[in-house]
Amino acid sequence: MLKRLRNLVVPPSVEQRAALLVGKHITYTLKRSGKRRSIGLRIDDRGLTVSMPLRASEKWLHSVLQDKALWVVEKLEGWQTHIQPLIRWQDGEKIDYLGDLLVLRVEQSLFAAPPAARGGELRVFVWNGSQATSLEKTVSCWYKQQAEQFFMQRVAYYAPLLKVAPRSVKLSEAKAQWGSCTANGSVRLNVQLIKLPPRLIDYVVVHELAHLRELNHSAAFWQVVESVCPDYADLRAELKAIAIR
Repeated sequence: MLKRLRNLVVPPSVEQRAALLVGKHITYTLKRSGKRRSIGLRIDDRGLTVSMPLRASEKWLHSVLQDKALWVVEKLEGWQTHIQPLIRWQDGEKIDYLGDLLVLRVEQSLFAAPPAARGGELRVFVWNGSQATSLEKTVSCWYKQQAEQFFMQRVAYYAPLLKVAPRSVKLSEAKAQWGSCTANGSVRLNVQLIKLPPRLIDYVVVHELAHLRELNHSAAFWQVVESVCPDYADLRAELKAIAIR
């Protein structure tokens, strides 16, 4: 009876673990699910997450981790390189915009005026002092305005080349996707893209527009992407190393 009860014990669904991979101690989050049939590894700004079937053996898990050890270590080091420091919302701070840095200049003003980018600076006009939260909100609104304009320009350029016409193009604030495309022809582009170099923005635009012809990631889909973005593989790899913030 006791043996039968032991067999019914279910391992915890989420655990914090550590493993020695190519000489480095790597901590990771282990998630178990009854719906999974294979072991999957994901690396993002939170580190390594391993998803595995509920009853998968420790031997299988160890084998997969060791097999992917070099990939895991390289990817984690890549993420550390691209992690961005937290922004201090004050005069003189530097913020990302189209792959460059803008120096934030906070100026007192008696009248409401939109931020203005000029000569490597973003001038933000405030009235009666500058609360950090208010300053962040103002810059976020500016980012959205710039993103909407720039993204529409790039869509207008690439859509005819790909012979597609999206039903709508909207901004997204997704935490894990740079872009998406629905079956009804709606394209969404992450507002955070406006911080990245134009070449990466173009890649995401082309990627999502290509889904209007191939709603999958088949060989045919990548051929569509390559038709107007021949270096897509390099751009894709570069984008994967950048965390959405």
